[in-house]
Amino acid sequence: MKKVSYIARYMALAVILHLLLALAPVLAQNVAYTGGTSTLSVEQQPGDVYSWELYKEPTDPNFNFATEAGSTANTSYAEFVGGTNTGTTVEIRWKEPGLYFFKVNAWNITGCTNNIKIGMIEVKIGVTAEIAASPAVCAGETVSLTITLTGTAPWEYTYTDGTNSWTVTNVLTSPNVITIAPGPLITTEYWITNVKDQYGENTTPSAKATQVINPLPAPSLIYHR
Repeated sequence: MKKVSYIARYMALAVILHLLLALAPVLAQNVAYTGGTSTLSVEQQPGDVYSWELYKEPTDPNFNFATEAGSTANTSYAEFVGGTNTGTTVEIRWKEPGLYFFKVNAWNITGCTNNIKIGMIEVKIGVTAEIAASPAVCAGETVSLTITLTGTAPWEYTYTDGTNSWTVTNVLTSPNVITIAPGPLITTEYWITNVKDQYGENTTPSAKATQVINPLPAPSLIYHR
């Protein structure tokens, strides 16, 4: 409930600033993902130059975006791509999940600030993993599990059959194929319990993949004369 309360207050503040401080609309998605980028832009007004600042969810609900300076350089949680935070268009790469605010300042020809505008973006974990089993095989035969990953390499993930778990590290490409030899003796479910990339970790279990195992035929006596 704490975060919801903060979001509500900040959204109200952003709306008030939008109404009071007229500036051409800022173009940005409301949701972004770690490892991805967002492009922010405003329409060029005659004689104006623009600078951008970035804030990660302030802890003070009375935080004043109009007077408090934000980040303009590379940080551990987000960065302006190319180190550029000026101009009508900037690009931000997100490194950590969380709630972010950005501010654009417009400077007129005299060097005075004549407008600002605030926007908000929620950044979610961008790394996911899906697992798929191979076609049905006979008991004990080799099976392959295909892991499809999103996010930014290198990845690390842990998969399980419900009894045992295995961790795979330094995965550089997706999809990643796991070979199990010998394979299980009975039909078995596998799933991913957690996956990491260079920007974060997703601990939500993946959907289960069922590896179908056909039993071997029962042995029978061979008679001969």
